Amino acid sequence: MPLTGEGHIAVFAFPFGSHAASLLTLVHRLAAEAPNLRFSFLNTAMSNDKIFSTTQVNGCNIKPCNVDDGLPEGYVFSGNPLEAVDHFLKAMPDNFKRGVEAVVADTGKKITCLLTDAFLWFAGVMAEQMGVPWVALWTAGPCSIAVHVYVDLIRTTIGPTEENADRTLGFIPGLSAIQAKDLPLEGVCGDLEQPPMSRLLYNMGIKVPHATVLALNSFEEIDPTVTNDLKSKLQMVLNVGPFALTSPPPLPNSDTNGCISWLDKHEAASVAYLSFGTMATPPPNELIALGEALKAKGVPFLWSLKDTSKQHFPEGFLESIGTLGKIVPWAPQLLVLEHPSVGVFVTHCGWNSVSESISGGVPMICRSFFGDQKLNSRLVEDVWRIGVCVEGGVFAKSGTINGLDVVLSSEKGKKMRENIAVLKESAKIAVGPNGSSTENFKTLLDIVNKKP
Repeated sequence: MPLTGEGHIAVFAFPFGSHAASLLTLVHRLAAEAPNLRFSFLNTAMSNDKIFSTTQVNGCNIKPCNVDDGLPEGYVFSGNPLEAVDHFLKAMPDNFKRGVEAVVADTGKKITCLLTDAFLWFAGVMAEQMGVPWVALWTAGPCSIAVHVYVDLIRTTIGPTEENADRTLGFIPGLSAIQAKDLPLEGVCGDLEQPPMSRLLYNMGIKVPHATVLALNSFEEIDPTVTNDLKSKLQMVLNVGPFALTSPPPLPNSDTNGCISWLDKHEAASVAYLSFGTMATPPPNELIALGEALKAKGVPFLWSLKDTSKQHFPEGFLESIGTLGKIVPWAPQLLVLEHPSVGVFVTHCGWNSVSESISGGVPMICRSFFGDQKLNSRLVEDVWRIGVCVEGGVFAKSGTINGLDVVLSSEKGKKMRENIAVLKESAKIAVGPNGSSTENFKTLLDIVNKKP
């Protein structure tokens, strides 16, 4: 039964990577259950234009509202992908404060709740000043937020990661398999003054325990020890995912590049699917090694690869692949990972990709780059045992061939498929009727809908 509250929820998005899209997925679900709530989605114009053009928003109670991205007028980028992030961080929190003032003036409705990306730690101070709940969304899983919550203990216990790279986090419940070298340098191990992202993440780890609710794009059963420990330290922790299973399924006509019809022509669990998200691309030498490994093994592959990256392959290489592989600028990842012909996902191990791979029941070959990706890779290989990390941490022809052999052809790979099938079933139960994520979502909805 839909709720009938008349609140006004200010939503603060972090406009990089898949963060804003994940937050909009949760907002869409809340808005559908509470149609009389108003959601003002504060985000940069560029990010709003992108996610609202690709996400079907039912009803009219979600309104995109643009905030300053911090870029000077006429700014010319140098090519560094972190430039835009640094400018945006410098514009915070004043850009969001002005955004709130604007939506309140525009609607005549006071804010009754702040729902924000957990990165935006200053929202806790704003919520306290307004006298409203602060709901922080961690767009990833329990283990990665735990390392930020324990940031001071990690920094004092382990010290410089260069000297203690193999030291494990056995002093934190549920993280005994995680090593110091798996931790994100940003905000956990590195210099807190440079770059600005390090200070942001450090502050988040300190402030997020004060949130009224920490919501996660995960499910209770995947890391129960970590989740229970977080519950003992934070006010409220609610796993309400995986979003891959709670969001509306992709429309078949979203497959503009013919990926599914191509997959239909292949045998079960025979195809390698390759994608590295929106912000990570292997360097040219690794792209070449990856392509050579696929060709040498004769493994059919579907590769989501930006057109600008194709120039790195030797002349004639792409033509030599023939019908073995299909390279597209974009693929409907959820539909692809649910297809029975896909036998392995070669990924950067971002959380969305990991959870989508679990939801599709596809084992992984992981090549991590930054953030929580190394930690996720460790969980995939050594805790859940649903994939392998590429040998040496980078793509080389022989190491990539070995990884493909392990996942697609060995007894170890068969066990991985069994393990991920169990996790997939647990995730489906969690989002089903009376499942843990479903019940947690009901609690979250009550809090968002509660009048101050």
